Amino acid sequence: MVTAARTSRMSGPTGELEILTAGRGQPHTVLAHGLAGSIPTTRPYATAVPGARTFLHFRGHGNSASPDGPWEYAGLAAELWAVADHVGASQALGISMGAGALCAGLVSDPDRFDRLVLVLPAAIDRPRDDTAMRRLGALADLVDSRDQDAVAAHLLGSEPASVRAEPAVQQWARGQAARLVGTDVARALRTLPALAPLPDRAMLAHVTAPVLLLAQQGDPTHPESVARELAEVLPGAILQVLPPGGIMWEHRSRVRDLVGAFLTPASTTRQPTPGESA
Repeated sequence: MVTAARTSRMSGPTGELEILTAGRGQPHTVLAHGLAGSIPTTRPYATAVPGARTFLHFRGHGNSASPDGPWEYAGLAAELWAVADHVGASQALGISMGAGALCAGLVSDPDRFDRLVLVLPAAIDRPRDDTAMRRLGALADLVDSRDQDAVAAHLLGSEPASVRAEPAVQQWARGQAARLVGTDVARALRTLPALAPLPDRAMLAHVTAPVLLLAQQGDPTHPESVARELAEVLPGAILQVLPPGGIMWEHRSRVRDLVGAFLTPASTTRQPTPGESA
């Protein structure tokens, strides 16, 4: 199995979790990947983030344990909170499923973090049943088949057509396929798309920390409308909507700068104010 370098293990709520800490000092930020994501695919978001950054593999991903129980956002939130508490993180970033896990945990602990970044949220309080979600079920079958080439082709087909021929994108697809084949991620791919992170989005109204929401136009898996709806309910929301082209492909530099500036202490840089949008 391909895994991130220099990772370590810690005890999670239902089994061992694989984590990687880079950098040192304050602030300390925990970063959570999306469904079928990984520590390596999450690290680019932290390129300009100061201090210590801790990345985790959720259950069934990488070398983290896979519990026998059901996959649900509450369990993912418990794992994310355990890692944040273990390293003393005061900031958090979640991508897609990771963003859902953050939202789920904030319901009962709205003041846990000083600053939050939600990247490409896919759902709030209503399950989805659309073509993009059904593609995840097809990916689950390919993961179970252990056919790395087929998994890589499927992942590549989910990326914007304008970037599929780029060597870096193809290398990403092959690397991620190697991490996924034969793992329990297949079970998550069949379960989580039918679930919603929250029973009621109004519960997020108690979150007072500033929240940067990153969305992208034309992304069927992560509709722009979901981020806009979250921006309406989160009191400290700052919404940034990027053009089509791959949020970490054509817009990697912009995303790096947005995340880095937002997660840098206010004493060293100006922070956007709630209500700013692009």
